Amino acid sequence: MSARKIIIDTDPGQDDAVAILLALASPQEIDLLGITCVAGNVPVSRTQINARIICELAGQRQVKVFAGRAAPLRRPLVTAEYVHGKTGLNGPELFEPTMPLQSQSGVEFIIETLRAEPAGSVTLCPLGPLSNIAEAFQSAPDIIERVQEVVLMGGAYFEVGNITPAAEFNIFVDPEAADIVLKSGAPITMMPLDVTHKALTTRPRIEALRALDTPVGHFTAEMLDFFERFDIEKYGSEGGPLHDPCVIAYLIRPDLFSGRHINVEIETQSELTLGMTVADWWGVTDRPANALFMGDLDADGFFDLITQRLALL
Repeated sequence: MSARKIIIDTDPGQDDAVAILLALASPQEIDLLGITCVAGNVPVSRTQINARIICELAGQRQVKVFAGRAAPLRRPLVTAEYVHGKTGLNGPELFEPTMPLQSQSGVEFIIETLRAEPAGSVTLCPLGPLSNIAEAFQSAPDIIERVQEVVLMGGAYFEVGNITPAAEFNIFVDPEAADIVLKSGAPITMMPLDVTHKALTTRPRIEALRALDTPVGHFTAEMLDFFERFDIEKYGSEGGPLHDPCVIAYLIRPDLFSGRHINVEIETQSELTLGMTVADWWGVTDRPANALFMGDLDADGFFDLITQRLALL
């Protein structure tokens, strides 16, 4: 099997950073064509710096990093420094990256790459709001049928919301973008809170990363020390949910996950439930299935994979 060509679209974020590291540590399965950054957890002026920091930490300065949209399609930006800290990567001591930011926009890179690569050979991996993906699909609808798959972190059903009572953060920040992507007809796999909330950074799991005794291991453990404090306080859980690495882990080990192919619609009108992912888990409507919506994972296998791969960096 040849490595799967992917574009990571991201708003790092500590959990985004772990997802990027997992991809960079898995060249046999993952061919990372580039990283496009978007505003989300922190503004895009910071997310593009964070993406480059992670690439340099991993010794992968050759990765192309692009800045994408600075705002949602139609709404003012909502960020999450209260979770991730002012930098988005609070926890470890950060540094200024020296690898270049590409001059091309992230949206242009997505369009150009999908047109240049063989049809059905590139997977899009959005880890933040779907603003870049939606703009690319609207600007160049010819690329939609060329996408192999969109594997995204976003949404919730049984776990309801983490930014409002009804909505998950990534979808809430740009619900119109999510609506465009879910209605695009591209093959979609979703990692909602229903599955990511089972991927908890317990103390033994963080200490296993620290015990790697490498720069990557220490940096990751320090990020997660900071990241988990918010969710432990909020949910009373034994660790913070490691959302975004579920996307990359699925590409490497799909057997770790289980879900259903169902219809998912995005609420874009209601003040009360804006950004809700209305997932027809029980098949009570006749709306056609448009997403593989994950519901469970092997958490021990997931963290074993992350620890084993990060040890290679």
